[in-house]
Order: sequence, then structure tokens, then C-alpha cells
Amino acid sequence: MRARELRVVQSKSGQQLSHSQALEQVAKELGYRNWNTAAALLSNYPDISIQVGDHVHGTYLKQPFTGRVLSVTEQGGGAYLRVTLDLDEAVDVVTFDSFSAFRKRINGQIDNKGDSPAKTSDGEPHLSILGHVHN
Repeated sequence: MRARELRVVQSKSGQQLSHSQALEQVAKELGYRNWNTAAALLSNYPDISIQVGDHVHGTYLKQPFTGRVLSVTEQGGGAYLRVTLDLDEAVDVVTFDSFSAFRKRINGQIDNKGDSPAKTSDGEPHLSILGHVHN
């Protein structure tokens, strides 16, 4: 989007700027050597960003929740985050009708999209953080 804006501004001043030239200029504005470097490094940023104190929502063992982030620890060189959540209301983590087990504090590992690599038997992530709760 910024590259397009640069091309429009340059065009209005009578100068033509190719799309690749605009991308290179955007990279330099962002402090990168070139567009290839910027694109590679920026693609490593996580889709979800959480920190201690955030109020988040998602699912834990298919049960919807909202809760506060108590801790976040980077793992695997940034590939995963280890999180501890204090849920606003305990969720039942057992699917049997005759038995229940409620959890209010949970620990889990998530990737940069907010999903845990651990899956239930039907392929759903154990933990999915979908985003922040906006009050």
C-alpha cells in the first residue's frame, strides 16, 4: 500500500517510479537494506501478538474462553510461545456426560497464528488464541 502511495506522489510531481523501485524505497524507509530483506524479515512476525496482562479469547479443548495472560515465554527460537492463562470462568475439559473436570488456569504452547501444535483426536488445536478482548 505504501509503495502505491509513493508511485502516486511521484507521478503527480512528474516523475515515474516503477513498482519495484517503490518497494525498494519502502524497505529503506523501514530501515532495511532492500525489499527482499524486508519481506523476509517481516514475514517472520507473528500473526498474533500477546503480552502479559492482555485479555484474550479463544478455545481450549474446544471450549470457548476469555482470560488474562499471566506469562509468555518464547520457545524454539521464536517459533512458539509458552503461555499461561487465567480464565475468566473455568471451562470443562472433559466431554463425558457423567464426569466433569474444570480448569481455570491453563498452560499451553502456541505458534505464530495462535494455535497449539498439540491437537485433539479430531485434529483441533488444544489451545487457540483468537485475539484480544475489546471492552
